Amino acid sequence: MPYDPNRHHRRSIRLQGYDYSRAGAYFVTILVKDRACVLGEVVEGEMRLSEVGEVVQEVWDSLPARYPGVETDAFVVMPNHVHGIIVITDEGEATARESSAHRVDVRADHVRADHDLPQPQPRRQMLLPKIIGYFKMNAAKRANLILGAAGQPFWQRNYYEHIIRDADALNRIRTYIANNPAKWYEDQLQPDYPSKW
Repeated sequence: MPYDPNRHHRRSIRLQGYDYSRAGAYFVTILVKDRACVLGEVVEGEMRLSEVGEVVQEVWDSLPARYPGVETDAFVVMPNHVHGIIVITDEGEATARESSAHRVDVRADHVRADHDLPQPQPRRQMLLPKIIGYFKMNAAKRANLILGAAGQPFWQRNYYEHIIRDADALNRIRTYIANNPAKWYEDQLQPDYPSKW
């Protein structure tokens, strides 16, 4: 079928105009392609990771070492998706601004007087999408080696994120993540959910 921009456009699920490099906490959900349950299984309300699930956990745990000024908070690997909280500190926000400003200065034909002012960042230069992209790419490479599926898509396109605005919301989301395995059979993402998505 030929590309038709009126039918084949992807609606952005991001908050329009929001800088995802800003210091703050973000709740993210990332799904395995076709919601395949390859990350492990829930047994008596507890998640038991497969070898692939262990790789996904390892890549997530490596994110703070890769990105200064980034911390990981609550996280859970489920059979076909992951939920986690990423915290960008002021240091991480500053690092994102500096690297973006450096790229702008290198490409400029002359030095601009306003180069120190905050500039709107293209999405591909924002920190949160970079972190998620790195996580998905590296987890997928390692997972596909285990699965014998090199070069195949492992994750569903895109991801879901929610900006955590206060301590109450942070605690609610931490509780949700911690309780996710115990509520697997009520989860809309599990294969036997009555509505089948």
